[in-house]
Amino acid sequence: MFIQTEATPNPATLKFIPGRPVLESGTLEFLDSEQSKASPLAARLFEIEGVKGVFFGTDFISVTKGEGEWQHLKPAILGAIMEHYLSGDAVAETKPVGSEGESEFYAPEDEETVKTIKELLETRVRPAVAQDGGDITFQGYRDGVVFLHMRGACSGCPSSTATLRHGIENLLRHFIPEVQEVRPI
Repeated sequence: MFIQTEATPNPATLKFIPGRPVLESGTLEFLDSEQSKASPLAARLFEIEGVKGVFFGTDFISVTKGEGEWQHLKPAILGAIMEHYLSGDAVAETKPVGSEGESEFYAPEDEETVKTIKELLETRVRPAVAQDGGDITFQGYRDGVVFLHMRGACSGCPSSTATLRHGIENLLRHFIPEVQEVRPI
């Protein structure tokens, strides 16, 4: 088994591509070892000292470190991923997060605007962000402000503010004049 590794814009996060499906659809994020109990793979990764976050996409795994250097953490992470795939265990026992979040908020009269926002996020933003090992999902819309949830490599990334302000906000404002601002949640 050959696992590719890619840097992300977030220096604390590396993207691992196992060359096999990780999730059929959606994404999952684990921010501590307690949450990771719902995933045999995430639990293995959290056993490695220095791992602070694990994010699964359909074909990649992003790992965020706290303490430690990648040169020391990377071999252990590669080993844990390989062990997991050789074991035949499921990646996770919980349901992945799709493009529809459970706690979305917006006024009923904004339904068409929200539909357009979601379509733009799904077709233009999420694929690009997944290339960098993260995900951005719609959380809400109120008074011209779009609220987005940043996960994986996007969470805590030094360039995430620029991505939101100059990338996503400009894109949404171009297609939807009612959008005035984009904020992370």
